[in-house]
Amino acid sequence: MVESEMFASIRSIRDRMEAAARRSGRRAPDVTLLAVSKTKPLETVVAAARTGLVTHFGENRVQEGQAKIPNFPAELGAVWHLIGHLQRNKARKAVELFDVIESIDGEEIAAAVERVCAEKERRLDVLIEVNSSGEASKTGTPMADVPALADFVRGQCPHLALRGLMTIGPLGGGEKEIRGAFDATRELRDRLRLSADDLPCLSMGMSGDFEWAIEQGSTEIRVGTAIFGHR
Repeated sequence: MVESEMFASIRSIRDRMEAAARRSGRRAPDVTLLAVSKTKPLETVVAAARTGLVTHFGENRVQEGQAKIPNFPAELGAVWHLIGHLQRNKARKAVELFDVIESIDGEEIAAAVERVCAEKERRLDVLIEVNSSGEASKTGTPMADVPALADFVRGQCPHLALRGLMTIGPLGGGEKEIRGAFDATRELRDRLRLSADDLPCLSMGMSGDFEWAIEQGSTEIRVGTAIFGHR
């Protein structure tokens, strides 16, 4: 995909984001566009950044981040998010590479990331991954267990800054089911808040459902196919 096509794709997404935000009485700048760059070569991701329309990028696997992030032009100012499942033996490398880890799904991985951050004297933004649909095929913390995990991160992990929740809509679900999962995640976030400014991030919505997610309160959408094409 040439840079002009990339610009047109991202501009179209930005326009759709603005319309969805307007429908929900919000402002488009309140929603972050996260370009999911998994499986895409470095030069393609750089081309997306050079459009000036996106600065946040998401990778599913630590290994892919290891191949891209150190070689990414620093002047483009990218913010890197790990959005895929994180294994404990990859915690050290994840902390070294990423600015945000969105896939904290249990006390063991939270503790592993905390140990590395403490050793490196680094405070890292994290999100709790929520399995909002209850699908056994998905990773993420069951909704009923999220409050206890949030308490653990807040109380036992001083080097982790809990910024909010991340979820994926029901796989193959219709609009009602997907909106319901997003709405339930937003309501859960609201119950967990300690103040109006606490837990500002709701990472919800992908290429096929991001407009519904924005209308249900998402503050960050994770878009891959609609930007980069099919993998």
